[in-house]
Amino acid sequence: MPVVAANPGSTWLLIGGGLSVAAALLHIACIFGGPDWYRFFGAGEGMARAAARGDWQPTIITLFITAILLIWAAYAFAGAGTLPRLPLLRTGLVTITAIYLLRGLIFVPLHLWRPQHSDSFAIWSSLIVFVYGTVYAVGTIKAWRYLAP
Repeated sequence: MPVVAANPGSTWLLIGGGLSVAAALLHIACIFGGPDWYRFFGAGEGMARAAARGDWQPTIITLFITAILLIWAAYAFAGAGTLPRLPLLRTGLVTITAIYLLRGLIFVPLHLWRPQHSDSFAIWSSLIVFVYGTVYAVGTIKAWRYLAP
């Protein structure tokens, strides 16, 4: 395992991992918070209604997203050197970075195409996810040579 202090991207990747964990915890909170939490965090009226009916689908989808976010956090922590190296570490971090950045940037063309769907949640969530992607990008770039097998 690399020395964390020697890796110039470790701080950025630790922050990125922490952000992914925070997002995962918010998803778990939605399960316990119920329909109002699903609505507040932009899951859509269909998910909120399904949660109100007691359907399992919102819980399963939310747990799946939570698991992905925790895997992404593990990749960030492994890149920072605080967890053992994970398979395809560089590829994983680049992919995670790309997904976060694309999710953040997709708002711009969607807003131009359908401005009626641009509510405050869409704007804020896109900005937040773009920040996540930027943190992962900076960390991955700075740590690149330390991420080699």
